[in-house]
Amino acid sequence: MVQTDTTRRSGGWAAVSAVSGATFTAVTSEMLPVGLLTPISRGLAVSEGAAGLTLTVTGVVAAISAPLLIPALGRFDRRSVLCALTAVMAAGNLLAAWSPAFSVMLLARVLVGIGMGGVWAVAASLAVRLVPAKSVGSATSVIFSGIAVASVLGVPAGAYLGELAGWRAAFVGAGGLSLVVLAALAVSLPPLPAAGTVGLGAMVRLAATPRVRTGLIVVALVVIGHFAAYTYVRPVLEEVSGVGAGLIGTLLLIYGLFGVLGNFVAGVGAARSPRRTLLVLGAMLAVTMALVPLLGVTALAAAVLLVFWGLAYGGVSVASQSWMMTSAPQAPEAASALFAGVFNAAIALGALTGGLVADAVGTTAVMWLGGAFAAGAVLVLGAAGRVSSATR
Repeated sequence: MVQTDTTRRSGGWAAVSAVSGATFTAVTSEMLPVGLLTPISRGLAVSEGAAGLTLTVTGVVAAISAPLLIPALGRFDRRSVLCALTAVMAAGNLLAAWSPAFSVMLLARVLVGIGMGGVWAVAASLAVRLVPAKSVGSATSVIFSGIAVASVLGVPAGAYLGELAGWRAAFVGAGGLSLVVLAALAVSLPPLPAAGTVGLGAMVRLAATPRVRTGLIVVALVVIGHFAAYTYVRPVLEEVSGVGAGLIGTLLLIYGLFGVLGNFVAGVGAARSPRRTLLVLGAMLAVTMALVPLLGVTALAAAVLLVFWGLAYGGVSVASQSWMMTSAPQAPEAASALFAGVFNAAIALGALTGGLVADAVGTTAVMWLGGAFAAGAVLVLGAAGRVSSATR
């Protein structure tokens, strides 16, 4: 069925905002445990390394569901799909809030992974169907801003709520937000019948093209490094900087605010050259993470380092998404699904690797591990200069 201008206008900016809310809720739900690892581990009687599995499981499931849902759900109306996936996220968050045992928590996080992986994969291609052609670029930016803002604000928001009312209240809040977004999607989205299908074979061939492959490798390295370190930022700050639980939320909020700024600054840079922007961001991440155990010995020093960390990671989503879109303009939904799959697999691998290192060596060691992965991404980008020059 051909999408008409009338249908686009019937969605409009209210629908775009609702989709942005869905991406924000998805990524916030995924990363919520980062700022709550210590109280979750105590409440469910597991180690902090084991508690990190709440992030790993969600990332693995999202990584699998994102590329598989595009071929599997190609014939279903996208409005119904987004509503159903958001309902699954709500159920997962509320089950996590109730969970009496760690096994129940892991089941809840599986549900969150299914919902968020699908939302991320589907939402990317909807802007063209909701607004007139002249506004598609702006609408796409708004939709992806939900991912970027959640990446840097979701964790401190959860940490604050967890400090005020307990970690279970943070998951209740995420569940409630999911239900609000579900209502907004149901009210504002027009019918969105499937515009076509993409087979698994075509997605595999797309992933094998040089520019897309390079982008996916860089995304994997940067995100693995970031989450190996950032998943354990709370215990590291408590150990290295000696800050109390009340100050953790403030430090994470500082990180989040500068992360939002980094998103918009990197967006401007990525419009000119995704490769150069990613080079700068990767280098900043590598240096900053490596310096946290060495220089972050006071609350002020930790805050300064988190400013640079936030600026750098806040721009990763928009810069890497720009790389993928310019590398595969003929298949944006497939490219976004691959991007979402690799991104979430990297989150899972980062959290898992960080947990193993934290339990075996100590939490401060994960900062050096994260810095090494980010440095690896810089090396890949440097070696791929000729291949990626077409994306500038």
